[in-house]
Amino acid sequence: MAGRIVNFEIPADDLEGATEFWGGLFGWEFAPAFGGGPPYLVARTDGGGAAISGLRPGERGPVVYLDVDDIGDGTARVRELGGVAGDRMPVPGMGWFAVCADPHGNAFGLWQDDPSASMG
Repeated sequence: MAGRIVNFEIPADDLEGATEFWGGLFGWEFAPAFGGGPPYLVARTDGGGAAISGLRPGERGPVVYLDVDDIGDGTARVRELGGVAGDRMPVPGMGWFAVCADPHGNAFGLWQDDPSASMG
């Protein structure tokens, strides 16, 4: 069912300090998400289970990602309803995401699972 929260990102100007805080609070373990790419750390629980959140450089507030059946339809619907939707971007082997904002400027993201997603 579309609309389920699938991920959230927490901005931090000090990624090391943020990993100490969130890791100390909940026992989350962090690993880089992209080899050689932008700094982005994925939090995992239960010794490497499911990703539950990401830490990234930035100053704006947390961003919640909600699942959709089709990323193209989702971004089109955001625009139809007066929001703003960026272009879809791949996470190779995992799926597609788009950063959006509602008509009031509140940021959120859309996510579509798609193991065939690629950069090409």
